[in-house]
Amino acid sequence: MIDGGYYYIDKTLLIKDILDQGITTALFTRPRCFGKTLAQSMLKTFFEREVLPDGTVADNSVYFKGKKIMEAGEGYLRHMGKYPVISLSLKSAKQPSYEAACEKLRIEIAKEYKRHSYVLDGDLLFPSEKKEFTAAMERTAPLSEYYTSLQFLSECLEKYHGQKVIILLDEYDVPLENAYFNGFYDEMVSFMRSLFESALKTNESLNLAVVTGCLRISRESIFTGLNNLKTISVLDDSYAEYFGFTQHEVDGILDTYGIAYKREEVKDWYDGYLFGSTEVYNPWSVVNYIYDIVYGNTVFPKPYWSNTSSNSIVRELIEDADESTKQELEELVAGGTIEKPVHEDITYEDIYNSQDNLWNFLFFTGYLKAVKKSFRGRQIYLAMKIPNEEIVYIYENNIREWSERCIERQDLSGLIVALEEGDCMAASNIITAQLMEKISFYGNKEDYYHGFVAGLLKNNNKYVIKSNRESGIGRYDLALKTKRIRGGMAIILELKVADSINKLEQGCREALEQIERLRYADDILEEGYTDIIKYGICFYKKECLAMKV
Repeated sequence: MIDGGYYYIDKTLLIKDILDQGITTALFTRPRCFGKTLAQSMLKTFFEREVLPDGTVADNSVYFKGKKIMEAGEGYLRHMGKYPVISLSLKSAKQPSYEAACEKLRIEIAKEYKRHSYVLDGDLLFPSEKKEFTAAMERTAPLSEYYTSLQFLSECLEKYHGQKVIILLDEYDVPLENAYFNGFYDEMVSFMRSLFESALKTNESLNLAVVTGCLRISRESIFTGLNNLKTISVLDDSYAEYFGFTQHEVDGILDTYGIAYKREEVKDWYDGYLFGSTEVYNPWSVVNYIYDIVYGNTVFPKPYWSNTSSNSIVRELIEDADESTKQELEELVAGGTIEKPVHEDITYEDIYNSQDNLWNFLFFTGYLKAVKKSFRGRQIYLAMKIPNEEIVYIYENNIREWSERCIERQDLSGLIVALEEGDCMAASNIITAQLMEKISFYGNKEDYYHGFVAGLLKNNNKYVIKSNRESGIGRYDLALKTKRIRGGMAIILELKVADSINKLEQGCREALEQIERLRYADDILEEGYTDIIKYGICFYKKECLAMKV
């Protein structure tokens, strides 16, 4: 990144803080795409005594020239380029079967062995050790030997360098999440527990380990007996500024690229995350937004982060929601807060045991943020809300898709019949019942109700639905027209939103008056339709009232 001349936000004081706190094994949990992998790359570049293929040692200090860590003092710089480093990403284990996942892990471990194959030169390793090393590197060793492969590699590297090793493990929870959703969780837990215990607990060649992932997996799952583990989650103030962009950092980027006028839009869409007491922006979304704006790919914000995942956890929460959860989702999308107990120790097996666990998962993976903490009855509670417009989009989009799937499975011919027969009470009751069953994000938005009513009507086989079409001297909201004109029928629907339930009838009358005043029926009459019914429909939250001329 630095070689390529890219804009670089200096997070190098992360190195200082890790050294200052004297942690043996640190687990950083942050949402996806918040700079965890880049942080691991920085740590590797700083700490590693990197042996090149020609046997020389790389001078990586050039990458830190002018960076904050260089001003921190000799006590920190003496650690630069000093240690052998094992750097491993477990992301490739996202596979459909246990065998395929393990094979990908073997490949990644073998690559790291090959990167350090210089240890085979000379006589520092015994012949038996060279044989074991070569087997792991060439992937001819049995799977059971990979359980302790990181510990063995550590021992070999300490022999060669005369220094204990630093182990960097990125995306540590991907194999477990993938295994849970693909049905081989217990097998993968057993593999990961053996790998982690040997690498991080019983490894006498270990100096420091930094592990990163999205979720803190319970110690009883893979960190059994790892008493030296320090977990730094989104609840903690320490290290908060090193993952994500601060306001000052975002202002600097916007100024550099000449788009400071976009500050409020960027803040509305991509800010709002709270790590400890530090507010941060989503770095992935900010970077992609700035790129698209600068190069003319868009003039509007986009949900970049939502495209990095299926967002299945939000979809499943919506699909399984009871009445209480539906109300909580509506409160969140409307900008409100909900309060839940927080459980940091969780396994993937626990996630679906209760709604509270699902809310916890959403919080720790970036779909919610904490705005207030309290302590009651030996339990920490969080008041949580949706952090920004990008995440609101994810909720609204998933709610809309769920609602459409529900409607497609229903027979709503009764609504069509009620509109044809002028039965305002029946039409009102059917629409109200549908609103009551669904998760709404109305917020007094007419366009929400517009889309909702259009969705209720779209699967009929008799009428063609037109939306926001010019007619007369204005645009009607919705019109239903039979495919045949002669002997056919047209129905005009004009929608309003009331600010109290007592104003529903007034809203309907205003809608009917608008239909007449703007002559919405004129163009439909010109087409040849003679049987036209006009409805004014007004909404207040989940209440609907329909009236006709």
